[in-house]
This record gives sequence, C-alpha cells and structure tokens, in this order.
Amino acid sequence: MTAPATLPPAAAPAEPPPASVTTVVGLLILFEVTSGFLQAGLAPLLPDLAGHLGIGSAALNWVVSVQLLAAAVCVPLFGRLGDLYGHRRMLRVALAAIAVGTLVVALAPDYGTLLAGRVLQGPIAALLPLEIALVRDRLPVADARRAIARLVGALTLGAMAGGVVMGLVDSAFGDLRLTLLVPAALAALCVPVSFVAVPETRNRAGGRVDWAGVTLLSGAMIALLGGVSGAQGGSWGSARVLGPVVLGLVLLAVWVRVELRSREPLVDVRALAARTTAPFYCAAFLFGVFYFGSQTPNSTFYAADPDTAGYGFGLDALSISLVLLPGALGSVVGSLGTAALAARIGYRPTLMAAFGLVALTFCQFALLHEEVWQMAAGSAFTGLGIGLALGAMPTVIVEASDPARTGISAALYNNVKTLGGAVAGGVFASLLGAFSAGLAGEPGEGGYTALWLVSSGAALAALVMTALARRREG
Repeated sequence: MTAPATLPPAAAPAEPPPASVTTVVGLLILFEVTSGFLQAGLAPLLPDLAGHLGIGSAALNWVVSVQLLAAAVCVPLFGRLGDLYGHRRMLRVALAAIAVGTLVVALAPDYGTLLAGRVLQGPIAALLPLEIALVRDRLPVADARRAIARLVGALTLGAMAGGVVMGLVDSAFGDLRLTLLVPAALAALCVPVSFVAVPETRNRAGGRVDWAGVTLLSGAMIALLGGVSGAQGGSWGSARVLGPVVLGLVLLAVWVRVELRSREPLVDVRALAARTTAPFYCAAFLFGVFYFGSQTPNSTFYAADPDTAGYGFGLDALSISLVLLPGALGSVVGSLGTAALAARIGYRPTLMAAFGLVALTFCQFALLHEEVWQMAAGSAFTGLGIGLALGAMPTVIVEASDPARTGISAALYNNVKTLGGAVAGGVFASLLGAFSAGLAGEPGEGGYTALWLVSSGAALAALVMTALARRREG
C-alpha cells in the first residue's frame, strides 16, 4: 500500500503585516503635528497671557522654562518605562497628561495653576522618542526610516502652523481663554485616537527604573532654577539665590555619583563625558540656551508698547505670529537643506556655520531692533541657522559616539538641549528682571539687548566647542 503523499509543510505565519502598521503612521503623524502645534502655538499669545494673569515679562519666561524642566525628566523616564512596559502604553499616558495639562493652561485662573499645567505638558518632548521606538520595533528598516522622517517633518509642520493658526484664532475669537481651548481640544482628540489602531511594541527590556536618578535630577534642577529665579532683581549674592544654587549643585554631584554606580542609570553619564562627544554635548546645551531661551523675550518685545516702554512695536497676537513666521520658514529651509550642504562641506563645518550665523543674527538684534522689518529679517536668518543646527547636530553626535550607543547618544542630545533651555528660562528671567524700569517693573530695553548678546555669546561658544571637538568621522 502506497503511503499517502505528504503535503509540504505549511509556511510559518508571517509577522503582523507591515502594511497594516504603516497605516498607523498617519495616526502618529497626527500626534506630532499636535506636538509641534502646542509647542509653537503659545508663543504669540504669551504677552496677552501675561496681561490676563497680571504677571511681568520676566516671570513669563518661567512659562517656557518649567515645561522644559519637566521635559528634561520625562524624556529619559518615559523612554525607560516604554522599554519596560510598552511604548504604546507610555504614549497613551503621555498624551493623556498633555491633554490635561493643556486644558489646565487654558482655564488657569492664576500664575501658579498655569505653571502646574505646563509641568503636565512635560511629556510632550517624549512623544517622538516613543513613536520612533514603536515604528523601529514594528516596521522593516527602510519603512521605519521613512516613517521617522515623516514624523519629524510633521513636528516641523505643526510648529510652523501653530503660531499662525493661533494668531488667527485669537484675532477671530478676541478671547484668550477660548483661543487656548483650541489646542486643548486638539490634544484631547489625540487620546482616544491612540486607542484606535496603534500596535504595541513586541520587544521588552528587563530591569527596573532608576527612581533614585529621577528624584535627584528633578530636585537638582528645581533647586538650581529656583535659586536663579531669586536673582530677578540682580541680587546674585543673596541667601535666597546662593542657598538653592548650592543645594542644586550638591544634588547634581550626588546624582552623577549615583548614575555612575547604577547598573541601569537614567542617564548614561559616561557617554556624556567621553572626549569625542563631550564638546558636542556642551554645544547642544548652549544650543538649547539660545534656541528655547529667546522665544518668550522676543514675543514680549514685539508686544511692548513703544509709547510707554520706549521700545517694541505694540503688536497683537496675530501680528506677532506673522513676524515670527519668517523664522519658522527659515528653520524648515535649513533643516531640509542640511543634507545637501553637508554633502559639500561636511556635517561639522555645516554645524559651525549654523552657530556662526545664529551668533551674527543675535548681534544684529542687539544693534538693530527699531523697525519690525529688521527683526523679521533677522529672524529669518536665525531660523535658517537653527534649522541647519537641528539637522546637523544629531548626526555629528551619533557619528562621534560608539556605534553600539547610537540610540542613547541621540536621546542624550535631546535631553541636554532641553536642559539648556530650562536653565536659559531662569537665567533670562533674572536678566530681564535686573534691567527693570518704570513703575510697572517691566524690563528696560537694556535687558533685551543684554539677553540677545548673551544668546550670541552662547552660539559663539557652541561654535568653538564644535571646532575643538575630537570627532570620530562616521
């Protein structure tokens, strides 16, 4: 009797088809457009927000600074929690916190509540790293690279649209609270969308969260920024300044020691201190200083009434958003043109040229700021330099790092840049406060001039650090 013919073994079931995951990239793009919208949309409204809550221009810097401080802690924390418990899960948590924080900002009755809402918005900086981890886990390499490029482009697009759209909405509504409810509604929409079709990552890491590192880093940053905020009147030698600053430095030293001894540190301090990468991380910190630190002061300068303050242009939110638009367009052009320029002259020379251009334009702000067109033209070139730096710096840092540590190197760059912005908010607030003039205690024109010169110096120092770095060519 002949044995029955055996059928060929059935093919193993394929992994979840990439096509089904690719359709989800559209949802992630929505999250990134929202992220960019929220981050840039508040800038033209800051002067109106100060008037609504009865706070000064110097204190307004903390509206940006506290969000960056929260982001500096949330980025590594949410990334680690995503590795352990799933990036989709932490993406949902982040979106929910952002939605609540945006609603609190919109309805805040006082300054303290506003700052609390901004802290809740801290996870906004963790969205992109979580999404990148998710698509890298679920998509083939080529598809993942395309998806990441689209996500970064969506973030830039959202940021460019945020200021203009919010200015238009404010002009149409004429009510600050109603205007702020628009991004709150957009953020709230993202929460249920994240439950629709976003898949969970399949690969999970082992280990635990470095809660000691989280606590120490948070305490150190709060103490340092709290000390700096006490110097708004120029009293840098007072106990209310020196006490918190010394405490912050002590906590920071303890944090470094704990991170060096930890098997699973929150931040890889050794990677920060490597000779090939440390100058670039210093440059990234300085980049955060002038990139984030100048956003709020520029908006308040545009809004200042020249008849009472002696400077500024008395612009409303829509006009401010239009004056800021050349800078946003310049940033998009710079980021898109980075690869072409770097192909001709190299990534490090491109980064040095970007810092040099930014240093020159901030000097121009300090010398020429009597006309709106002067500020708008300078903003276009500042944006171009910032776009080139945003495009070149991650590549320079990753190529200078150990090839096995590219992921952590990129994450550290983002974290150091955010820390620079958080510190700049406190320093610039105290700088403007030291130049206060008039009965209202608003900053004098000299405060803005000093701020732009400090930003120029930070860009020049970043150029020097980049030039002196011992770079391993990639």
